[in-house]
Amino acid sequence: MHPSYDEEAETYRQKIQAFLSEHLPANWAGLGALDETARNEFVEEWRSLLAENRLLAVSWPEEYGGAGLSEVERIVLAEEFAKAGVPEGNENDGFSITMVGNAIIQCGTEEQKRTFLPRIISGEDRWCQGYSEPNSGSDLANLGTRAVLDGDEWVVNGQKVWTSSGHTANWIFVLCRTTPDAPKHKGISFLLVPMDQEGVECRPIINISNRHDFNEVFFSDAKTPKDNVVGDVNDGWRVANVLLGFERGHGATTDAVRFRDEFERVCTVAEERGATKDPMMRQDLARAHSKVEIMKWMGQRQVTSVLAGNPPGPESSLHKLLWSEYHTWFTERTMHILGADAMTPNGSEAANGIQTDAIGASFSSLAWVQTMLGARPGTIYAGTSEVQRNIVGDRVLGLPREPRADSGPWNEIGKN
Repeated sequence: MHPSYDEEAETYRQKIQAFLSEHLPANWAGLGALDETARNEFVEEWRSLLAENRLLAVSWPEEYGGAGLSEVERIVLAEEFAKAGVPEGNENDGFSITMVGNAIIQCGTEEQKRTFLPRIISGEDRWCQGYSEPNSGSDLANLGTRAVLDGDEWVVNGQKVWTSSGHTANWIFVLCRTTPDAPKHKGISFLLVPMDQEGVECRPIINISNRHDFNEVFFSDAKTPKDNVVGDVNDGWRVANVLLGFERGHGATTDAVRFRDEFERVCTVAEERGATKDPMMRQDLARAHSKVEIMKWMGQRQVTSVLAGNPPGPESSLHKLLWSEYHTWFTERTMHILGADAMTPNGSEAANGIQTDAIGASFSSLAWVQTMLGARPGTIYAGTSEVQRNIVGDRVLGLPREPRADSGPWNEIGKN
């Protein structure tokens, strides 16, 4: 399955390649080749350059700050950026552009589009996601954060957890319960809430790699204007699923590039350390090669689907299942290559807190151990593997749904 890009898409590819050749240093090896300070400086300067050249959110309409290009051209840009080892934006842009921006385009009002989308492009607004809660686990619809309408404002109380990049954001999109006596999937609204106010507190969570990637966010009478609801009141579950389709499907066409780069780096070190003399290790590397090839084919299938005019759908859960479970297994196997070095790792830290290290990264036992530890939650965030399998069974394969034990009004669930 080799997608056939049309002439217009290939012309755009040449334009992106020329842009990269013009603006990247001659010796550019990828973001991972830079130290932390240089990497942070590069990302901010690079993002400004992308904004100036309308290379952020290229598939958004021009009137909202995008380039008005097709989804196919967005995929072309993502492919070329991934190959070059450069980011499509900063750490918040996955939430700002890929998630909430696309959700506003699909479900928001014209006023919301004209207000929020240009501010995302300019970088004035940086977003994070307020979905997970301490007491709802994988059952997102069981969330308890409340929003009550008081005149022209929503008043929000509750807690969110595992808020990635919340410490660098000034806005958060929040799923709130607005009608407690409705069935739990029906009484939820999707609110846009400013974080720079007294009623919002963001506390850091330091993970097992000693990194600050996540946070917990507390709302204590936090306020947001009445009109900052995306979709209708109590329509938040539909909006959330629209957003999750963009989140889970966005990397399907580019993840294989990063996982292939990581795999090849592992093979090089395995050869240098003599690990490839072990037939079991050779078998593991062959299995990893096969998995990365499957990712590539799944990405090509998505390109073919987009070329046919189909937006990301529930099939994106298959991609999430594949990469997250593969990476948990593969990074564990890399510890056998490191041997005793895995117990006393040293060297440079990993450039990324989740998924693979950045393209261009050199060997470091510390970075490898951090990548392994960072792969552990991959089967949990953005929907657990169990949730993904339910989505595939229900919405892709059309299997009968499992009986629900929590039907009825949300505020009555669990009382008996």
